[in-house]
Amino acid sequence: MKKTLLTALMATSLSTVALTGCSSTTGSGAIGVDRQQLLLVSSEQVLQLSQQSYNKSLQEARARGVLDTNAAQVTRLRNIANRLVAQTGVYRPDAQKWNWEVHTIKSNDLNAFVLPGGKVMFYTGIIDRLSLSNDEIAAIMGHEMAHALREHSRERLSREYATQTGIGVAAGIFGLSQNQAQLAGLAGDLGLSRPHSRTQEAEADDMGLELMARAGYNPQAAITLWQKMQRASQGEPPQFLSTHPSSNNRIAQLQSLMPKVMPLYQKARR
Repeated sequence: MKKTLLTALMATSLSTVALTGCSSTTGSGAIGVDRQQLLLVSSEQVLQLSQQSYNKSLQEARARGVLDTNAAQVTRLRNIANRLVAQTGVYRPDAQKWNWEVHTIKSNDLNAFVLPGGKVMFYTGIIDRLSLSNDEIAAIMGHEMAHALREHSRERLSREYATQTGIGVAAGIFGLSQNQAQLAGLAGDLGLSRPHSRTQEAEADDMGLELMARAGYNPQAAITLWQKMQRASQGEPPQFLSTHPSSNNRIAQLQSLMPKVMPLYQKARR
């Protein structure tokens, strides 16, 4: 039954792709990011939704007194961001004109995220607890900026839309019960959505590494960053069930890209 449901889901998604086509939101850069993306939702729709969410996050953080509490730290982050933004044209020229914003939330969490359109948020815990250098901050920020450049949120929404459409079609065709439809949703999540999310994370790592190198930040810091993250973690979920690559796999991939990005860093330093 699971195999039949997955086949139906994939067939529906493929038929949707045939009607709309696939494209890529960015150039390939020196790293060679050239994967085709399923984009069923418009950029405008995603930006509108994310702006509402972003404004709400800022309002709530400001009301709790945890927004941008350390002026020197915010300035430090924004200076790093400015150098990285100047390099985004290698992937998409329009990004240099985006209204990029960088804020902090006072929290002990090891976290940072980006919303579509260039809205970057750092939790202070990731900077303070890991004693991050500017190069290590650039590794995180480059990764987050890459998510925005590749419009990964838009792509995830598009894939979820295609998957849910597939589930609805399968339920209608096979007369599935509610429990069976939930099983189809889980199968689709594990078989389609989660592997794709891991792909996005690896893609952001690769692109972020190039951005930081071009901006004159040492790419080796991406490795020390994940070594610190690894030590700070109390264990990791199995990679099969995780939307993020394991730290060991992540570090190995970053190391394999050093021959491509170190010349960019050395050129930037000159």
